[in-house]
Formats: sequence, structure tokens, C-alpha cells
Amino acid sequence: MAILVSGGAGFIGSHIVNDLLSMKEKIIALDDLSGGFRENVNPAAVFIEGSINDVQLIDKIFRDYRIEYVFHLAAYAAEGLSHFIKRFNYENNLIGSINLINAAVNNNVKCFVFTSSIAVYGAAQLPMREDMIPEPEDSYGISKHAVELELKACKHLFGLNYIIFRPHNVYGEYQNIGDKYRNVVGIFMNQIMQGKPLTIFGDGNQTRAFSYIRDVSPIIAKSIYTPSAYNQIFNIGADEPVSVNDLAKAVAREFKIKPKITYLEARKEVVHAYSDHSKVQKVFNHTTEYNLVDGIHNMAEWAKKVGARKSKKFENIEITKNLPKSWME
Repeated sequence: MAILVSGGAGFIGSHIVNDLLSMKEKIIALDDLSGGFRENVNPAAVFIEGSINDVQLIDKIFRDYRIEYVFHLAAYAAEGLSHFIKRFNYENNLIGSINLINAAVNNNVKCFVFTSSIAVYGAAQLPMREDMIPEPEDSYGISKHAVELELKACKHLFGLNYIIFRPHNVYGEYQNIGDKYRNVVGIFMNQIMQGKPLTIFGDGNQTRAFSYIRDVSPIIAKSIYTPSAYNQIFNIGADEPVSVNDLAKAVAREFKIKPKITYLEARKEVVHAYSDHSKVQKVFNHTTEYNLVDGIHNMAEWAKKVGARKSKKFENIEITKNLPKSWME
């Protein structure tokens, strides 16, 4: 028996692989390397390069390795960009998920752990609680919510157990700091290491609760051993919201520079987003251990070692109307 981690070479996925290996589990890490890196994968795991949209490959993996649990983290998590890449978003974040769910049902998987997002909540629901009715405002959040609904339907019809986590603004080691469309902590670090000004959309007063990876991945990894977590949804991440302006200052302090900020035209996004975590605290007896300063320090030490990464333009923009100018370059 084995555990499949989709997106196992990506940011959160590679940490989940490490956490599961520490529990002496046999891990199959699947990733197409579109956003992850081969070097992120622990050599103790079986690595398979491939896509969750390759149905034949998915079926072969489930058959050959007798997959017992699935941790599904493969996704392109760019909320703002998702408006402009709708087909790509739904093919990868929704249809790809369905391919895994189909295989999980057909192979009697014991539990399907899905990493969703607080993007499902939308705006004006603060603090975001699991009992709220989702009102996603971007294509990414819509796709995530659709997968959540599908998992509930599969539990009802086929008995497939699931656990859904809604993390938010996670940062840390192994993040793709070269992706200019998502993960603002990594974007800031990459800009600093290239001697560029930090770019902020709007006035920078929008707030997020930035969550360090080591406060997130261990809980997700051990969830399959917590029966009371089955068929439940959990917010997970940091409690304290911070403005993007203050985040920029904190990252700059870690690199011992005075931040030079370029403010860009505001984009369509939720202005304030933070969650209530009382449910995950109760079920997993979990409280966050890392504050923002410590988390940024740990990530910065790693980023300095790997160095700056060149940002690539997303080549398959489907809608250019209202696309931020900086994303056209």
C-alpha cells in the first residue's frame, strides 16, 4: 500500500511528502514540474513526472502502487490571474482533480485529502468560518469550491472519505519565488535579490494572514490518522492579518535593506481576508508556532541559498481585457 501526493514537487506538496516520510509511509510523488522542482522531492519518495490530466497514467499509478490515501495538492494557485486563464484554470484545478477522484473511487481509497483555499469564501465574510456559505469571486476559488462539492457528493454516493483544508497565503522554503503571479512573500524576496523595487498592487493596505509552511503541512499530513477529521472542512493558517505594506517592510528588514516600493494600479481582489481557526485547533489540538518574523527569517535563509529565479511570462493568457499591465511584460 502507498500514499499518493499530487503536486509532490511543488511547495506545499514537497513538505507533505517529507512529513509523511517521517511517519515511515511509502510515498508516491506525482508532479508535472510546471511549477515545482525535481530537487524539492525527497529521494526517499518514488517520484513520477506526469500530469493529473493524464488519465491513463493516473489509473496506472493507482493500480501499480495500490494507492491507499491521496493528498491532492497539484494546482495552479494564482487567484488574480485565474480570471484571465479560465480554461487553463478549470482544466488543471477542476478536471485534473476529477481524474484523481474517479481513480480514488474506483480503487477504494480510504481517504482523499484535498487542499482547497479560503478563495472559496469571497469577500465580506470575516473572519472566514467553515460554516459560512462560499461565495467565491475568482475562477480559482470557483474551481476549488466545485471540487469540494464533488467530494461531498462522492462521499454520499460512493462512500469516499475526504478531508478538506482551506489554507491561506502560505509561504516558506521550496516556494517558487520566480512566479510573479502568486505568493507575494516569494515575489518580494526575489525582487530584493535582483535589486528591483518591490511591486504592490493598489495602496498596500489590503490585509492577509500570512501562514508559515511548518504551521500548515504537518497538520495536513497527519490528518488521515485523525478519524474525527474525516468528512470535515478545516481552515488552517495564521491568525493575525498583516497589510501588504507591513509585509514588504518585514521582508526588507530581513534582507537588511530599506524597501523601495512601486505601487501599481489596484487589481480586482478581496481586500481583507483572514480566517477563524477554532475548528482545526479543537480537532488537532493545534496552535500556530511561528510568528511572521521567524517564518520570514527561515524562508529568507533558504532563498539566499537557492538565489534569485528569473520570472517567466505566462504564455497562454486567454483574456487580455483588464489584465494588469505588469502581467503583460
